[in-house]
Amino acid sequence: MQNKKANRSLKENDRDLTIVQAMREALREEMYRDQKVFVIGEDVRIGGSFLFTLGMFDEFGPERIINTPISEVGFIGLAIGAAIQGLRPIVDFQYSDFLLTAFDQIAQQGSKLRYMSGGQVKIPLVFQLPTGASGRGAQHANSIEGILFHLPGIKIVTPATPYDAKGLFKSAVRDDNMVFFCVHKLLYGSKGRQLVQSNISKGFVPEEEYLIPLGVGEVKREGTDVTVVANLLMLHRVMNAAEELAKEGISIEIIDPRTLVPFDTDLVVNSVKKTGRLLIVEESNERGGWGAQVAADIAARAISYLDAPILRLATPDVPIPYSPVLESAVIPNKQKIIDMIIRLTKK
Repeated sequence: MQNKKANRSLKENDRDLTIVQAMREALREEMYRDQKVFVIGEDVRIGGSFLFTLGMFDEFGPERIINTPISEVGFIGLAIGAAIQGLRPIVDFQYSDFLLTAFDQIAQQGSKLRYMSGGQVKIPLVFQLPTGASGRGAQHANSIEGILFHLPGIKIVTPATPYDAKGLFKSAVRDDNMVFFCVHKLLYGSKGRQLVQSNISKGFVPEEEYLIPLGVGEVKREGTDVTVVANLLMLHRVMNAAEELAKEGISIEIIDPRTLVPFDTDLVVNSVKKTGRLLIVEESNERGGWGAQVAADIAARAISYLDAPILRLATPDVPIPYSPVLESAVIPNKQKIIDMIIRLTKK
């Protein structure tokens, strides 16, 4: 059974939005709801690289849509300071890869200050981060969620559908911690960009307000033979693989964690108790990836329910090649997912 909210057929008065449209709607609603919310980043006046702030400058003006120089250390430091003072900044990145130039501000300041102050200092700060590979080579292809996963004191959100993106973004803006909101570059659905993938970039988003709590995953497809945990672009590739495998009589249960920190481990445990098999698919590098932590947690809590070893499918420990052909060769794709699921069912 597929996710009814994200995939149901459109009825009259329902709306079919892209992820970036859903996020932009959430941003607009939160800016009207709370005057302390503002956006800062490069080219945000004209919409930014993925059109997240398109039209916002004309609507909210230069005091709340703040254009910056190319100085990540400077504007991240400004955002952390503003959050400490009680404002709710949103930092819009052109590419999440550039976050690394200001990693000291993130790892040594923002992520630690609430803990170091005994809770007296709050950092209500959201980073809007395009993540993953999109045909632009190694320096524009980091899966930033995997790099950030080791860092304590933060939250990491990874929506894969427009419905989830809006509900999770509103929760992120209202959270009192640093939240890294990671969206795959191929999922935004920005009009006029080569990154658009029309078959997966749109989905149902209701007009009424709703929030999705951080730390609550969702079963996107029910099944009985194998549990597959995947997020971002990999979720869609797993969904496509499941459709093909269903023709061969293999039933796949697909879980989208939606947030990596906090992670809904109970959801995966309950699924594994039903299927007895687990595959974890992620785009980030295999060594030390978030999937390794999930595998360890399931082994600790549900190993007696497993009928086969836990398997992981991730990108090998190499930089992403610039050649699109080689990029496709290293990143998990539908056929690799199918092959690994078949291998798992034979154990």
